Amino acid sequence: MNQIPFGPTYDEMLDPSRLDPDLRKRALAARDNELDPLNLFNITWKDERNQVRKIVLPKELTGVEANIVVLIGKHFPSGSHKVGPAYSTLIEGCVDNEIVPGEHTILGPSTGNFGIGVSYICNLMNYEAIVIMPDNMSKERYQRIQKYGAKLDLTPGTESDVILTLERTYELKKNPSYRSLAQFELLPNYRFHRHVTGESCVEAVKGIGNSRIAAFTSAVGSAGTIAAGDQIKTHFPECKVVALEPYECSTLTNGGRGQHRIEGIGDKMCTLIHNVLNTDFIAQIKDDDTIKALKIIHDGIDVLVEQGIDRDTALELADTFGPSGLCNVIGAIKMAKHLRLGADDNVVTVATDGFDRYESVLEDLEQRYLETEDFVLRRWFHDIFRKIGNEDVYDFRTPERKQQLFHQKELDWLKFGYDKAYLDRMKQPSFWDAEYRKIEYYNDRIKALRGDGS
Repeated sequence: MNQIPFGPTYDEMLDPSRLDPDLRKRALAARDNELDPLNLFNITWKDERNQVRKIVLPKELTGVEANIVVLIGKHFPSGSHKVGPAYSTLIEGCVDNEIVPGEHTILGPSTGNFGIGVSYICNLMNYEAIVIMPDNMSKERYQRIQKYGAKLDLTPGTESDVILTLERTYELKKNPSYRSLAQFELLPNYRFHRHVTGESCVEAVKGIGNSRIAAFTSAVGSAGTIAAGDQIKTHFPECKVVALEPYECSTLTNGGRGQHRIEGIGDKMCTLIHNVLNTDFIAQIKDDDTIKALKIIHDGIDVLVEQGIDRDTALELADTFGPSGLCNVIGAIKMAKHLRLGADDNVVTVATDGFDRYESVLEDLEQRYLETEDFVLRRWFHDIFRKIGNEDVYDFRTPERKQQLFHQKELDWLKFGYDKAYLDRMKQPSFWDAEYRKIEYYNDRIKALRGDGS
């Protein structure tokens, strides 16, 4: 087996200009061959000009005065920002000598994008991989995972049944040759998003409105992305961090259970790495709104132009979003209204991936609705982007609400072998800050192990 390449540090993923200029040049050239290991050094929110890839959504779309700034994830290697946590979790295991090349097969529990990231990173770093995921996700996700070489181990259900993937992962990892990149419970996911995504959000608003962030919205999923809010708050303490979850499966809000179609956001648990201390609000998003919005954005170009959106902008938007990204956008609009934000205020969110893995989702929509002509899309546009209000927004800043989330975390994780003392430590900000500071150690160790050969 070839030597396992060591890729970028956390600081280099945040700011690739820190790389040796020749390495940076070779990495950018490698984008034409996505299976070139040099693409490890393209795991970043930044473009070739070292600018954060983002879009400020036209107000003709959002219908609010506040600026809604969306970081664009589809340009990451493998097509989703989830490749960042996949790499971070694997590389920390390599640094700590807990994952050894030639000895260990990697497990990746996921509902899609993280699994794609695990398959991709393991391809580049020469590890065998098994992705454990529900058996009713979009077919494009399965195809992408298999394209990169991982095997699939499918569990029953949909996005709403991610807990079954965890149970299957725990069963499989009894095999001593397996190592799990458990995105829901391992803190490299938290570290990547707090540092790389959080600081990128701060950069993204420079020169927009008042150059501050009034709110950050994120569907919870593994609770990696929402960790960006922890770092945003260190710059802008007034920022409200808003967790989004499906209206049909309101686990965080009230312990609710149910099925939903918003691929990529998970549910039915409070993930271990979710720092609920910094979750200010929880907002619920109706699943069908995200799929209808995807149809509007992707196929309703003329409808968007009728609303006053520049055609070139509408065409740019068409391939920029998947359902989870539009969930985040709908949540951003909802919070801009709820918080009564004005023209100088910025709401930041992320588009995890692009449209390329959701063609089958629209095919399913068209089978369910039969008519999806422009006159229908006009009605959906009004219903989704104009009627959004303050409904289904819940304030979680009180001690009682925090305790509710801590209790949910205990229900979900004590059964997986974590003790209450460890969970109680998570009730202190010092726990999360100490975990974040480990970035310095891993930066140094990655550089040392990488040597001069990269």
